[in-house]
Amino acid sequence: MNFLRITSPHGHGPLTTTQVMQAVLLATLPGIGVLTWFFGPGTLINILFGGLLALALEYSALRLRDRSPKRYLQDYSVLVTSTLLCIALPPYAPWWLVTAGILSAVILGKHVFGGLGYNPFNPAMVGYVVLLISFPLQMSSWQAPRGLGEIPGVAESLTALLVPASYDGVTMATPLDILRQNKGLLIDDLYNNSPQFGQWAGIGWEWVNIAFLAGGAWLIYRGIFTWHAPVAMLFTLGLCAAIGFDSGSSESGGSPLFHWLSGATMFGAFFIITDPVSGATSNRGRLVFGALVGVLLYLIRVAGNYPDAVAFAVLILNFAAPFIDQYTQPVTYGHKPSKRDDE
Repeated sequence: MNFLRITSPHGHGPLTTTQVMQAVLLATLPGIGVLTWFFGPGTLINILFGGLLALALEYSALRLRDRSPKRYLQDYSVLVTSTLLCIALPPYAPWWLVTAGILSAVILGKHVFGGLGYNPFNPAMVGYVVLLISFPLQMSSWQAPRGLGEIPGVAESLTALLVPASYDGVTMATPLDILRQNKGLLIDDLYNNSPQFGQWAGIGWEWVNIAFLAGGAWLIYRGIFTWHAPVAMLFTLGLCAAIGFDSGSSESGGSPLFHWLSGATMFGAFFIITDPVSGATSNRGRLVFGALVGVLLYLIRVAGNYPDAVAFAVLILNFAAPFIDQYTQPVTYGHKPSKRDDE
């Protein structure tokens, strides 16, 4: 009897890298649409500007590395990186902030390590953390959402990007930041006294998270990635929040629903930790990876200096991904774990 001689993994799908990247870009559209509705067209303009810049940097890096730009530009991977980074940025970020982020993501996060498939860290989160550490004031300047402030138009959005010194937008603290700074109010009182809070979380933010949840669910349905990492992250984040909720006292870290629908939770769960290159590879490994991201996310939010900790939690676990893979690899069919593997 003749057997087909192939190496693991043995599952092969009909989707190419280009099709996967296109699907991810399509899945971001609901979240981008809701962001645009509540915060104005700044995110769209950042995505367009960042995408053009990312393509130029990718082309230049490929030429310097003696690679074929045409071949690699067609996989859309650099557009996915730039789009994810620009979604995470404040909507009315100045051009130099977007440029610094894209440069860090494409060059430091991707090409320094050898390009797509060789990067140990999520490139978009590398760019985001570089900006967050270097320019904390600009990275915390979020536009007041629709209903709490006037939404800028396209002309004002272009002014904020290209001539930032002449743009004076209305910004306010995010609900995560308000909760972190709360010292004396009960959770119910905080909701009643802070206009930024909506029915479940922050005004606008709750619907942004629901939109990214919908896009992520569609990606799972398409088979772009498995449910293991997102579900594990959301479960452990909710479990930690339930333990620390403390019936809503002034020391409470917030309810599970608040954490699920605040900040970049759903965006991180379905579009960041599911990166197949920088995350764990086996299903069991993805469960561990996602669960640890959820724990770190909660701990940094309630005890750290950064209200939304998705990027830090992901990069820390990117460090640990090879270690997780080492202890969660499935046993080859027909073999038993060796004593060496158990040691």
